Amino acid sequence: MHIRSQALLLFLVLVTGGGLVIGYITLPGEWYAGLVKPSFNPPSWIWTILYILIAIAGWQVWDRGLSLPQDFRWAQLALNFLWSPTFFGFQQMGLALIVIVLLLITIIGFIKVTWSSEPVSALLFVPYLLWVAFASPLNVSLWRLNAG
Repeated sequence: MHIRSQALLLFLVLVTGGGLVIGYITLPGEWYAGLVKPSFNPPSWIWTILYILIAIAGWQVWDRGLSLPQDFRWAQLALNFLWSPTFFGFQQMGLALIVIVLLLITIIGFIKVTWSSEPVSALLFVPYLLWVAFASPLNVSLWRLNAG
């Protein structure tokens, strides 16, 4: 197998696998099941698709040796992996809101710095941006509906 293909496979395994492991460790459980939820509560399977797109975009900027996009990619991945433990594990919806807003900023930053040099990677992050832009008000709604 060619080194580029191996690197892509590694990105897919690490990003998707890491996301699935975090998701498994922080399964919503009884606490989340007992929350009042807004009518626009989405399915969780969407994350698998997003992790695949994130991995491919990350591999592309790594393969091209683009350092600034990598910085944004690592930051968004860390914030992405931090959100579930903050929200589900520690049940800190307000703190999770701060994490998701920072995540949104890093996703926008990634798209902005890759748009001219690696437009495919930027476009691969657009569904992720849309999802997190949707998930942010969901986080706010859950926090407001269940405060107190």
